[in-house]
Amino acid sequence: MVAKRQRGKKGREPAAPSPESVKKEKEKAKALKASVWWQNQLEKGECYYCGQNFAKKDLTMDHIVPVSRGGKSTRGNVVVACKPCNSDKKYYTAAELILKNQMNSKINF
Repeated sequence: MVAKRQRGKKGREPAAPSPESVKKEKEKAKALKASVWWQNQLEKGECYYCGQNFAKKDLTMDHIVPVSRGGKSTRGNVVVACKPCNSDKKYYTAAELILKNQMNSKINF
């Protein structure tokens, strides 16, 4: 049995973030990338998703809850990811990615 997706007021899907809010979050992400905290995260060299070690140049910032889905550019919502994992994750949340992988890609969100 598949649970129904939660809906906003009057049974509508939650509204997508406005282009202005997406732009604002991307600017915040850019500032976060310049922070000492982010540089320390990169120095560890480990991908959050696959756990493998990579050179700094092969790592990216990934939003656990994507900006396009309302996620914020905060320390609690960004992780270091290798380029392949970040590309595979796309706009999915981490939970959706796990479910998708467990079901052998037979589910679409």
